[in-house]
Amino acid sequence: MNISHPDVDAYLAQFPEPVQARLAAMRRTIRKAAPKAEECISYRMPAYRLQGMLVYFAAFKNHVGFYPTASGIRAFKKALAGYKQATGSVQFPLDRPLPLGLVGRIVRHRVRENLAKD
Repeated sequence: MNISHPDVDAYLAQFPEPVQARLAAMRRTIRKAAPKAEECISYRMPAYRLQGMLVYFAAFKNHVGFYPTASGIRAFKKALAGYKQATGSVQFPLDRPLPLGLVGRIVRHRVRENLAKD
């Protein structure tokens, strides 16, 4: 959808229940992996900041997009091999289970990267 939302709850609420459940699972996983990160909306999608941007996610017609930046994709290239990818993103199809364990590992990796910048 191409609508701006004030917060993540409003973003999630626009989708049908099955998609909301997937997005809520992504949200929980990210928050658990990065409990000190600030949740926000950036580029019209849920995003998390901790000494810089960590990750973003968004729903699309046939997939959930996950945006852990180029370094997050590079670091987990082999684990993400079964998914469509771009430089800083990966697509998790709606007809397959979300790889939440992998998402958590990628988020923790991004936290370590951001914290090491200081």
